[in-house]
Amino acid sequence: MSQVSHITSRDNPALQRLRKLSQDGGAYRKLGSIWLEGDHLVRACLQRGYPVTLAVLTEAAAADPVLRALADAAPKQLVLPTALFKTVSGLESPAQIGFEVPHDDKPAIKPGLDAVVLDRLQDAGNVGTILRSAAAMGFRQVLALKGTAALWSPKVLRAGMGAHFGLHLIEGLAPADLEALQLPLVATSSYAQAQLHQVRLPSPCAWVMGHEGQGVQAELMQRCQLTVGIPQPGGEESLNVGSAAAICLYESARQRLLPP
Repeated sequence: MSQVSHITSRDNPALQRLRKLSQDGGAYRKLGSIWLEGDHLVRACLQRGYPVTLAVLTEAAAADPVLRALADAAPKQLVLPTALFKTVSGLESPAQIGFEVPHDDKPAIKPGLDAVVLDRLQDAGNVGTILRSAAAMGFRQVLALKGTAALWSPKVLRAGMGAHFGLHLIEGLAPADLEALQLPLVATSSYAQAQLHQVRLPSPCAWVMGHEGQGVQAELMQRCQLTVGIPQPGGEESLNVGSAAAICLYESARQRLLPP
């Protein structure tokens, strides 16, 4: 049974903590927990068996049997007036419920597990999109090099739409750290002679996705065992990195489904 507290003070220490988590994209690294807002992320968290430390909900949500049932999964609940919940929310249209969940800041790379490597991607929407594609196509590990947007920031969480909870995520890596993967690295390049659809891709492997403007850094590209091009018969110079990742991950998944 959850411990329920009704909060009316804006200065409540728990609410001050949650404001930092919702408004500062990197605060989870210092505070050791993550803020999930909205019933979609909350459900995704629970479906994957992710641990929850605190549920926060409006008084209206507390009166809703469905939302209250979600909150009951947490050992503690804070019930707030809607106006007070808005001071915690990072959304233009605040949700009615949110979770605080613990953050593991020292996960280890899992050798041999299919992965996506993010090399200094800046846009939260691109990062979230790639996480969704990775989860959908069976790539269960995402490794972010230093300079990549914070994977557990509220913006990336919203863009990921719950994919985070099906992935093993590691941040702050250097190119040399990727040796622990013990997998071939594959990248796209407009200079590659081989085209994506013409190559038998290694499986398992790690796809490398580079910075939106600069692409994959030279040190990391030198570590790639294979580079391929993505055919663009329409004549565009390049693809958005989120779109490129979806195409590459799909081709890996498609080839795995082929008969031997």
